[in-house]
Amino acid sequence: MSEQFPTPAPVPAPAGDKKGLAIAALVLGILNLCSWFLPICGGPMAIVGIILGILGIKSSQKTLAIVGIVLSALGLLATIVNAIAGVALGLSNPDWMNQYFNY
Repeated sequence: MSEQFPTPAPVPAPAGDKKGLAIAALVLGILNLCSWFLPICGGPMAIVGIILGILGIKSSQKTLAIVGIVLSALGLLATIVNAIAGVALGLSNPDWMNQYFNY
């Protein structure tokens, strides 16, 4: 006579803490404050920092995620202002390259 044991219910994998995302958002926010003057670098870095901060806000490091979002948002704002100023200055003086490069 063999006894039949019920099969155990599958246990879901533990949800990983997303504190790495919060720390990455903070690091990108800090780096973004140094790279805002190059819009080609500052813009994408700020967007990635904001996204990682939003994803990391559900972690145990919620404060780091919020600080990362704020720093990245400030960097994005500075990047946008710098890009607009660069376009405005370029349009106001179309011969600026001739002054520096003697074309």
